[in-house]
Amino acid sequence: MQNSLFGNNDNLLPYKGEAFLYPHFFTKEECSAYFKELKTGIEWKQESIKIFGKEVMQPRLTAWYGNSDKPYTYSGLTMQPTPWTSALMAIKRKIEAVAKVEFTSALLNLYRDGMDSMGWHRDNEKELGINPVIGSVSFGATRVFKFRLYENRSISKSIELGDGSFLLMCGETQHYWEHQVAKTGKPTSPRINITFRIIK
Repeated sequence: MQNSLFGNNDNLLPYKGEAFLYPHFFTKEECSAYFKELKTGIEWKQESIKIFGKEVMQPRLTAWYGNSDKPYTYSGLTMQPTPWTSALMAIKRKIEAVAKVEFTSALLNLYRDGMDSMGWHRDNEKELGINPVIGSVSFGATRVFKFRLYENRSISKSIELGDGSFLLMCGETQHYWEHQVAKTGKPTSPRINITFRIIK
């Protein structure tokens, strides 16, 4: 049982990492208001990234918000930050009270339906520092989020990230664990996910 900065939540990972889930961190009223505001008020884009040297369109819409001096590069794509909105600042302040850090930036993802996805990856870009703290907030449809051990991919863990959930990943998680949101053939309504980060 974890009993430190993160309250009495169990660590989701058996070893070599720390991940804590708060399933109903935001109220139903907050979830509804934030989802509507983010869906219509964010500058969503569909951009191309490089995977194994080949350019492909990302299977979801994205946006990068944060402090003006904190661009972010992944998979050959450099994103320049859009200034924080009032909604993002309010969400950020609420999760910072638990994470005990100050996030500088946020990557937003809009999953329009079950065919939108996020492939296996680790958030281990050098801009994030040695042991990144990632605060992941979800609004809208529930999607399955999977971890797997990078050194032994037969070791995995699946959790559901529902409306108003907050997943905190820290410690050595990004060194040893990959994560993904896979496609699903089930009828699925839109989902917005925000991963708050600290750009060094």
